Amino acid sequence: MSGFLFMNQPKPIEGFEIINAVIERADISTEERGFLYCWLHLDYGGTGQGFGGYTLYLPKTWTHHNMLSPAGHFIFRVMEIAGVTKWDQLKGKTIRVMHNNSTIHSIGHIVKNDWFCPKDDFEKMKG
Repeated sequence: MSGFLFMNQPKPIEGFEIINAVIERADISTEERGFLYCWLHLDYGGTGQGFGGYTLYLPKTWTHHNMLSPAGHFIFRVMEIAGVTKWDQLKGKTIRVMHNNSTIHSIGHIVKNDWFCPKDDFEKMKG
């Protein structure tokens, strides 16, 4: 890049880099923990990392159940970044990733300058 940021590009963060990744697998599930969550399993070409793990929806049986769930936003933005209209089309799509060894900060469209950082978006939703 030429030293400037595009409108939706994440600002540089010390210790993080932007690389390309291929989505190996995408899971939306309630199996392990009883609440809705999803993961993208990313391949960097020999190594990989998972993106997600956020609680997207708590069932009515949970004390903190709330209909104002971020699930729709998370799922829609992941699909939008990957350029798909169905969740099962995510496998094999190439995306950009801002990450360090332990954390993925955000994911971005491979060509368009469109980035998704769940932490930032969910903080905005809280108001």
